[in-house]
Parts: sequence; C-alpha cells; structure tokens
Amino acid sequence: MSTPTLLVLFGSQTGTAQDTAQRIGRQAQRRKMKVQVLPLDGYNVANLISESLVVFVCSTTGQGDPPDNMKNFWRFVFRKSLPAGSLSRLDCAVLGLGDSSYPKFNFVAKKLHKRLLQLGASALLPAGLADDQHDLGSDAVIDPWLGSFWVKVFAVYPSLSDVTPLREDEPLPPSYTFHFLDDVNEKTEDRLQSPDVPSQSRPFPCRLVSNRRVTAESHFQEVRLIEFDITGSNIEFTAGDVVMMHPHNSPEDVELFCQMLRLNPEDRFTIRAADNTAVPARLPQPCSVRHLMETYLDIAAVPRRSFFELLSTFSTNELEREKLQEFSSAAGQDDLHGYCNRLRRTALEVLSDFPHTTAELKADYLLDLFPEIQPRSFSIASSLQAHPNRLQILVAVVRYKTKMHKPRTGLCSTWLASLDPEQGETFVPLWVKKGTMKFPKDADTPVIMVGPGTGVAPFMSAVQERSAEGKHGNVLFFGCRSKSKDFYFRSEWEEMTKAGHLTLFTAFSRDQEDKVYVQHRVRGNAQLLWNLIANQNACFYIAGNAKQMPNSVCDALKEVFQQEGGVSSEDAERMLEVMERTGRFQSETWS
Repeated sequence: MSTPTLLVLFGSQTGTAQDTAQRIGRQAQRRKMKVQVLPLDGYNVANLISESLVVFVCSTTGQGDPPDNMKNFWRFVFRKSLPAGSLSRLDCAVLGLGDSSYPKFNFVAKKLHKRLLQLGASALLPAGLADDQHDLGSDAVIDPWLGSFWVKVFAVYPSLSDVTPLREDEPLPPSYTFHFLDDVNEKTEDRLQSPDVPSQSRPFPCRLVSNRRVTAESHFQEVRLIEFDITGSNIEFTAGDVVMMHPHNSPEDVELFCQMLRLNPEDRFTIRAADNTAVPARLPQPCSVRHLMETYLDIAAVPRRSFFELLSTFSTNELEREKLQEFSSAAGQDDLHGYCNRLRRTALEVLSDFPHTTAELKADYLLDLFPEIQPRSFSIASSLQAHPNRLQILVAVVRYKTKMHKPRTGLCSTWLASLDPEQGETFVPLWVKKGTMKFPKDADTPVIMVGPGTGVAPFMSAVQERSAEGKHGNVLFFGCRSKSKDFYFRSEWEEMTKAGHLTLFTAFSRDQEDKVYVQHRVRGNAQLLWNLIANQNACFYIAGNAKQMPNSVCDALKEVFQQEGGVSSEDAERMLEVMERTGRFQSETWS
C-alpha cells in the first residue's frame, strides 16, 4: 500500500484544537509523510469521499455547539441525504478537546465520531476525549492517544516503517518566510475597508464613544461600561447577541519583544507561505513589525507545550535546551504546569528566562512559535431600539496576583480599559455574532432572568428590546456584592420597575452578615415563579460565571417545582430537562 497523505482537520474556538492539530502535523512531518493541516471550514468537504487518512481535532463550545470554524462542515456532514457508505474509503480518528465541568463534555467529538461511522468510515481507534479539568490538562489524554494513533497508522501502512524519522531535536522548516523590505514607505494593502456585513475577516472600525468605570473606586473590581458608535457599519443585533473583537498587546510588551529579537518595529516585510498553507488573512501585505507584534502574535498568553517543543529545536545552549526538552516531554508536564500554567507565566516572560535561545530566534519562525491572538466576545448590553446606532458592553477588567512579581492581567479587558476617547478619536474593529440565547417572540410569554455580576449584560439588552416591543412580563434576579459598589445599571432598572416594565429582585451578598445570593432569592419567590412557569409558559434564563452559580440556581428552581408543584425530585429534574429541550430554559455561562 502506498504512503498516504495525512489530512488533519480542526474545529477550534480558542486555538487549543488548532495547536493540537499542528502538533499532529509536525509529528507527521518528522515521519516524512505528506501532511495538510486545515480548519474544517477551510476544507472542501465534498473531497472527503476520496480521502484515505484523516484526523479530526475538535473542541466543544457553549452548550454542546461546534466551534465557529467548523459550522459549515457540521451542517454538511449531518445532511440526511448523504449515502450510508459514502466514506467507506476513509480511515479516520477523532480527538475531542473538552472540559468536564460543562454538562455536554466533548459532545461535538462524540457526535462526529458516531456520524463518520454511520457514513461508512473506519475508525482507527476510539475517539480521544481530552479533559481540561485533569490535573495535567488535556495532554493526559492526548499523549497516550497519539501514541496509539501512530501504532495503528503504521499497522495499516507498513511502508511507513521503512522511513527513518527526523530526530525530535531537528528543526522543521518554517511554515512562512519573511522578506524584509528596503523601502519602508511602500504602501500597505488596506484590509479594513467597510464591508457589507462585518465579519471576522472584515470587521468594521467602530468609534469609541465613551468608556467609564461603573464600580465604586473603593471596590476591588474595576468594571467598565463601554459604548461604540456603529453608524454606517450595517451591524444589526438583537437581545442575546455577542460582539467580537481582536485585542491588542500592550505597547510595553511590543517594545520589549522587539528589543529581545533585535527587530525594528518600523521595519516592513512580506510573507510567503511554504507548501499549500495560506498567508494569514488578517496580516496586510506588506506588514510592519509593530503591526504583527501588536495585533497578531499572542505574546502575552501562557504558552502551550508546543512552544517549548519548538524553542528546544533552535537552542544551542545546552542548559537551556535540556530544560526546554524536559518541558516539552510527557514526563515533564507536571514541572511545566508548575513553571507556566499555575503561575500564568506569559510567553514573553518565558523568552526572558531563556535568553540564549531567544537570541537565536529567526523571524521566519514567529508564526509557528506564537499563536494568533484569538477574538474575544462580549454579550451586548444594549438594544438598538433604545440606543440607535450604539452598541454597549459591560467589561470586568481582569487583574489578579500569582507568585509572579507582576500582577496578571486579561489581554482584552486591560486593552479596552486603556482606550480613552477623550485623548483623541479611537476606533475598534468589531463584528457581531448570533448569541445562543433566544427570547420569545410571543408578547404574552414572560421571561425570568438570573444574571449576577456582569452576567446581567444580555438581560439589559433583552429588557430594553422587550419594553420597546410592549412586552412587559420581565422578571430579573440580579446579584452583586454591594448595593453601593457594584449594582450595575441601577438607575435604569429602577426606572423600568417604576414604568411597570420589570419586576426586580436583588441579592447583595456582602451588605449583611449572612451572605445572600441569587439562588436564595429564587427560592424565596417560589410562588411567583411557579405561577409564571406552570401557568404562563414563562422562559427561564441564566447568564454569568460558570463556577457554582448555574448549578445552585438550577437546584433552587427544582426546589420551587417540588414545593409549589408538589412533584418529586425526579419529576422536578425531568421538568427542567423538558424546559431545556424545548428552549424554555437557556443558559450562557463562562469560566
């Protein structure tokens, strides 16, 4: 049997599945196989019937949804019209990346694996179900799964055993080559033209109107209400939708990075892709070093294992190389977690710890070494019906301490907090995505919303929209620490309550000796909630942090069913399941 071409297809929301897919691609290159690594929606799925060897690497998002860059593939592969044996030539393997703290753990990988078998594909091995909650992270499953995968591939294609693989410490050729330009004034292709409908590849530069702190100065958490002018953008949204943006690295980090690599931020270059890989659509041609560092390379993220693996192949300093090899080995993962993940050490800080290796870094490898900055999403906290041509978001600025000397910060929230429209016009490229929460069209259907903290943002959008449409059956449970410090949208809620458009219940956890949370308020209003749900067909929504809150609210709701409906705990559980299945119970939570 001839040597196969390996196709690695990934569905990735945050870049982790892409990183794993690229790792499999490198392993194939070391075995001197022809390999292609592509996002699922970047591949012509009609060609799948003629492929012989494919690995699918996919994550699961939200409530068991496929990532954005595999949605078209997902729709195609689940078409009922596809013949049962259409993939009978295909040997495949599915690797799922998930998080067992979410109810639909690795749902996408499980469902895809089952569907490929229905279409006649042969699975080389059971689906790998990696779990981010494992002490050693996803690699605890990925490492042994990949070992088994290669054993199976070599069994099916014995000719591969005749090939002498490249050593692990030999550098692979870069995916891109940089060509630096002599003429720094050469015109850059403008990729921020106004598109018909803004999207990830063509966002619309929206003017920042205001950026104000909405928590008391004495409060530990800085939260900001940020407003954009979307005039002329063709951006449309409804309650529950999310706005997306790519954050920027800080000027200090960009400057430090350029110094480390001895690069002039004003220098310009063009890039050419090796093999069949496409040049990243977000990079203009030509591009400045500053633009690459500021808007594209994720230098402030905690680096993945692949970063150390690649660095070790450049290193000629024996001490540094040994340490990098240890961090990229399966046996060294506990040490790597202690050095990197637990402390949230950034890629830039790692480079400072390995100065000899950093000095040997060539620009050609930058796009292999650093992932692209991933877009961030925020629930929209306003309605076009209340604020035409405006879009508002509520942003909690992430800042915390670890054992590292410098506090850790969230890339996007810190960048947004730093933008000041009073210092001159500021534009942020945005696009909007449909959210997972859908609100009822029927004017008589009441909605019950539980949104503690910044989880209340989508509900401000919903209440504004529903009030404008004459839908006044709105019940909101809002929770925060203190009435005087972090009661977001207080005056707006009070006005809506006075107007008869809202029934509001609040839980200020630290304003009295015994802590009071939203779940306590849900329990305390059992009669009202039972009447709304059982007699008026109300829909129930939860938004906010995914730690204990969603489960606590669900438990409180089931207690309401038992207390007021006189049902057993099993029946209460079933009632909630039916509400979820029929779209009457929806949640949008994040960790």
